[in-house]
Amino acid sequence: MRPTDTTAVITGIGACLPDRVVDNDTVIARGALRTDDTWIRDRTGIARRRHAAPGTSTGDLAVGAGRAAIASAGDHRPDMLLLATTTPDHPCPATAPAVAHRLGLGTVPAFDLAAVCSGFLYALTTATALIRGGACAMPLVIGADTYTSIVDPRDRQTAPIFGDGAGAVILRPGARDDPGAVIATDLGADGSGHDLITVPGGGSRHPRRLPPSSPDPYSFRMQGRAVYAHAVRRMAQSANSALRQAGWAPETVRAFIGHQANQRILDSVGERLGIAPAHRFGNIHELGNTAAASIPLVVADPTVHTAVAPGERSLFTAFGGGLTWASVALNWPSAVPRHEAPPARPGTKPLSTTDLSRSHPWTASTTTS
Repeated sequence: MRPTDTTAVITGIGACLPDRVVDNDTVIARGALRTDDTWIRDRTGIARRRHAAPGTSTGDLAVGAGRAAIASAGDHRPDMLLLATTTPDHPCPATAPAVAHRLGLGTVPAFDLAAVCSGFLYALTTATALIRGGACAMPLVIGADTYTSIVDPRDRQTAPIFGDGAGAVILRPGARDDPGAVIATDLGADGSGHDLITVPGGGSRHPRRLPPSSPDPYSFRMQGRAVYAHAVRRMAQSANSALRQAGWAPETVRAFIGHQANQRILDSVGERLGIAPAHRFGNIHELGNTAAASIPLVVADPTVHTAVAPGERSLFTAFGGGLTWASVALNWPSAVPRHEAPPARPGTKPLSTTDLSRSHPWTASTTTS
């Protein structure tokens, strides 16, 4: 996408995380995994993650993040909703229209976008293009996933990695020098690697009515070693492309946020780009891989807003199944992030919205099973 005078500007930031904090020992015990806490930490950088409670869906988390982003933006009404997810509430219909309805947005356009862990940046790029083209003025972009609903707890390769969550931003038209302005984007895909990250059953290729194609065709599967190599190369190439379009040198970037898949991947990409560790930010230690929610949840982290000043050069990059990858160069936003707990289920007391600067949901004193 080539820069123009008018671009999208982040004007609201929201996050929603499940209450349940699950440590590595609990994940190991649940799946009887042949591993230990030290192995998981050393290989992935993950110590804890959040798991959605039974009955809490991706749509529920998306509603929480959307409400928080709307509050962060001063309660302005979005005129479009883009939901990046690979774990929708139903195969049909899309989850976004129901989320828009629950947010009180009426009949605004709303649709799901599936690019796996690249989904939020795909959606952010799409919303930016729609703003530049005049199709909308204040889109709400949400990245939300509940991967615990599709991960096999007995799979040592995937069970320790994933957590649940949702992050959101609201955009408005603005100038390229505004805090939060999107400066340049880069998208890519390579379908020859479609089988490296997959849920093989349940779609039209292998409907549920057919005999199972494998012992558990409806669980998430990933070829870790091959994915690692692709992720490092594609994220670094895409990030460099976004930097070139923006006309920025890597050493001028003050906030680098990569998709929170694996700490080793993040370190390798940062080193290839030449971005100093002090300017790399993440939450993988506390939240694991939250798929499409991963980057917006880091953006919503108050510790990052303490370290990065509004307007400073920032770079986001992601890699996901498909294969897909994406990068966005932008000015760091000035919006104050807000956090909301998942909407209450019937028979429970709703929790109020909390300003993230006063309450940090990425830390918890109690670990639950």
